[in-house]
Amino acid sequence: MQQEYDAFTKKYFRTDRFPHIWCPGCGLGTAIQAFVKAVEKSGSDLDRTVVVSGIGCTGRAAGYLNFDSFHVLHGRAIPFAVGLKLANPKLNIVVLSGDGDLFAIGGNHFIHAARRNNDLLVMCVNNFNYGMTGGQLAPTSPLESSTTTSPYGNIEPSFNLPWLAASSGATFVARWTILHVRQLINTTVEALGKRGFRFIEVLSPCPVNFGRRNNLPEGLDELKMYQKHCEVANFSDPRLADIKWSEKIILGKFVDQEKQAYEEKIALLSQKARGVKRG
Repeated sequence: MQQEYDAFTKKYFRTDRFPHIWCPGCGLGTAIQAFVKAVEKSGSDLDRTVVVSGIGCTGRAAGYLNFDSFHVLHGRAIPFAVGLKLANPKLNIVVLSGDGDLFAIGGNHFIHAARRNNDLLVMCVNNFNYGMTGGQLAPTSPLESSTTTSPYGNIEPSFNLPWLAASSGATFVARWTILHVRQLINTTVEALGKRGFRFIEVLSPCPVNFGRRNNLPEGLDELKMYQKHCEVANFSDPRLADIKWSEKIILGKFVDQEKQAYEEKIALLSQKARGVKRG
């Protein structure tokens, strides 16, 4: 068993960079492990699989994964990934980043990639704050939650990420927590096998910054909260997926549809253009 685990770790991780620098109780280790197990289970070709990460706690993942990966500028993971895919359509590209990187400075890129239906899998590890830089308020911080920049409680409505993705045009939208590891792995396997703009939100603890300011001082405390307050309801209306501590948090798959990917349209347009020139 230990030999199998060692072989798996060596295959998928840059072990020379261990131990990692994530905080005790952080859910990122679980989230990244779930992603890697999904890659293994899906049989993805590692020579054609690329991970792109932005800046933030989740952005560190690119440096630990033992296949082609890019750690790019803050908020620019999606446009970088779009460029890679257009340059080499045979690549399977996963954008793996955090809520601050993807939905604050990178928010405009997200909605337009979803609108165009770029062939990308975007996985957002959402810890409700800017964990790496001190725990500031983020676009995903729930109402009334406390952060270093909202010590008296957040008064700004937060993004409902599944609804944002669905209303922008994503073909596949799901949400799980790091407590729901098996569901997260299976959903990621499913998403890896599809085309178009796919989005998975992963709710994850940040006990050091967000948790201790919101009565969740240990990683286990947030897992217990997930166990108590989460409800799996596949194909629910994503408009109902707001996160409020006093209400149920809806998990599951919200959207699963087939649409022609942007890169397929580009290929057809290129063929049409070549035909016009020959004529």
